[in-house]
Amino acid sequence: MPAPLLFQYAFRICFLAAAVWAAAAMPLWLAAYSGWIVVSPAYGAMNWHAHEMVFGYAAMVICGFLFTAIPNWTGRPPVRGWALAILVLLWAIGRGAMLLADTFGIAATAIADLSFLAAVLAVAAREIVVARSWRSLPVLALVGWLTLANVWFHASAFMGGAADMAMRTALGALIALIILIGGRLAPNFTRNWLAKRNATSLPAEFGRWDAAAIAAGVAGVAAWVAAPQGGVTAALAALAAALLARRLARWRGWATWSEPLLLVLHLGYGFVPLGFALLAISALRPDAVPGGVAIHAWAAGAVGTMTLAVMTRATLGHTGRALTATGATTAIYAAILTAAVSRVVAPLAGDLFLPLVLLSGACWTLAFLGFVAIYGPFAVAPRLKPAS
Repeated sequence: MPAPLLFQYAFRICFLAAAVWAAAAMPLWLAAYSGWIVVSPAYGAMNWHAHEMVFGYAAMVICGFLFTAIPNWTGRPPVRGWALAILVLLWAIGRGAMLLADTFGIAATAIADLSFLAAVLAVAAREIVVARSWRSLPVLALVGWLTLANVWFHASAFMGGAADMAMRTALGALIALIILIGGRLAPNFTRNWLAKRNATSLPAEFGRWDAAAIAAGVAGVAAWVAAPQGGVTAALAALAAALLARRLARWRGWATWSEPLLLVLHLGYGFVPLGFALLAISALRPDAVPGGVAIHAWAAGAVGTMTLAVMTRATLGHTGRALTATGATTAIYAAILTAAVSRVVAPLAGDLFLPLVLLSGACWTLAFLGFVAIYGPFAVAPRLKPAS
């Protein structure tokens, strides 16, 4: 018996589930932040919020992306049916366990939550090793990095220590993934789109600039994880900001202004060098630019925007729909960008801090509710047949 349509390809169920959780978790956090409710006191509301944005939302997007892309990388059949359903169930159990951690205890909660990424890593490794797709190993290594960061997070909570370094490690893994994967998708999609329009100037091919920018980005992330303040971190972050901004400019993103489906990839990637620039200032002058500004440039800006961009494009492409943004899709891009900018500016805006945080949370929620409303029907419908 064939698998139900929703479980035939990972992008269908994973992107939909991730968007539902992104839209649900943010109002819960805002309510906890405002003192209206208590969320996961065993971990603390702030730790719960940070954890669920990374290991709840973003990890599920990674699962959907990986198991949609791996068949293209390996030539193997996609992970589907019961195997995919079990992965989703493990993820859902983890979300419930984190909310009810006081009931289950930290040890049981950790086991429940860690089982999802451990299973994703194991299944992805099997697919890549069996197919001998060694070029995919860097992506697998970054997923392993994220998994170890989650282990560290729960161990810190179990021992009663701060989880800040574990969460920096986790966010660093996501930024490294965006530098690597986003750095393939944005220029390649842009090049194809411009070539179809007979453009005379195309994005630059991968070269020394790109390699230097990637190396600087990884070094800057590593320095930030180890020591968020200090001259070494500031210098490496400034170098990464400059090289990654130069890399982004070589992709000719401004030429895609008429196609938001492409433009949003460039705007999302732009939050990576912006985050490094803000980090460089914060590392030397945390009184002028708090560390949270750079964190939210990366978390709300780079991660939020890039994942939403990938989810929309992949859903359109894999369901046989035109690769162009409708007005509704453009609206959810505007919402996520507003959420990101508002959250970055909030700590610098004095008395406007709380209104901007609430605006950011509302726009984030609207963006993902919009994804569910627009793309949810595509996820549960058969792929469109090409016009004859």
